[in-house]
Amino acid sequence: MIRPQWEWALDDAEGRRLTEPVTPVFTAQYDAEQWLGEHWRELSAAGAVQASLLHDGTQAAPGVELRIP
Repeated sequence: MIRPQWEWALDDAEGRRLTEPVTPVFTAQYDAEQWLGEHWRELSAAGAVQASLLHDGTQAAPGVELRIP
């Protein structure tokens, strides 16, 4: 059985895809969204300014801004 895969793609301020930090792969959208809610500050501190949720490699929703106010 193939399970759906949800993961976050992270971009820097110039719109380039970051290879680090690496986010986990999830089998449920809820789990992916909850994880981002818990870790977005750390990702922002590592240089990510936007996160895009991917479902089996395809963007599933508009990107989420990770800037700390």
